[in-house]
Amino acid sequence: MPGDSDTPIMIHIYPDRESLSRAAAAAFVERARGIQKVQGRVSVALAGGRTPRRTYELLAQPPFRDQLDWKKVHVFWGDERCVPPDDPGSNARMAREVLLDHVPIPPGQIHPISCSHSAETGASAYEAELKNFFAGQPPRFDFMFLGLGQDAHTASLFPASPALFERARWTAAVSAAPRNLPRVTLTLPIINQAAFIAFLVFGSEKAKVLQAVLEGPHDPYRLPAQMVCPLAGELHWLVDQEAAAGLRLAKSGDTS
Repeated sequence: MPGDSDTPIMIHIYPDRESLSRAAAAAFVERARGIQKVQGRVSVALAGGRTPRRTYELLAQPPFRDQLDWKKVHVFWGDERCVPPDDPGSNARMAREVLLDHVPIPPGQIHPISCSHSAETGASAYEAELKNFFAGQPPRFDFMFLGLGQDAHTASLFPASPALFERARWTAAVSAAPRNLPRVTLTLPIINQAAFIAFLVFGSEKAKVLQAVLEGPHDPYRLPAQMVCPLAGELHWLVDQEAAAGLRLAKSGDTS
């Protein structure tokens, strides 16, 4: 099982990607609305890749779009490829196109990672921005979306990466295949401070790695997603039936 603490892990299995995406959108809106009533602003760290795209599309449409005060939302990213902001591989571009351009978040509350010139400089600048945002408060994202790669990476924390050993810095510059593309990623010291983490996983191609992460031996440097274990937060896995096919939980019929 992931992590090495007593953090409970909730696994939610849905029939397909659409129902999973709707559940993820609903979870974000419900939690964000509650936080807005108590503390005003809400911070969310978005994931890149194709997995969360449908969730973002749903958040940009009724009824979800109309259920949240977007003017109190601050948006960050878990990682970014160091490409120009208009590049098709940019996580920020994808989020803008399907979500951020369609909801009234003030531009100053959108915090993309800028690293097209240098991953190292971008990582340092993003850590400074995070520290400025959380100044005087616990460095704790209210909600964090994460995905799971077929090699068990999450954000841009890849197997055997030196970034997995980071214990102080909140960001790191990394390189990853293909093309050893430079990236900036949040690191475990800040990820594991999050109040609510939602892993989104779908498709039969993820069944083997999902089973390894959730039910296999603890091998975090080969399976980095096992290292995600919020210290005082909630950890939820939202998966579809295809991805869950190898789980003992799914075979027993005991789903939540």
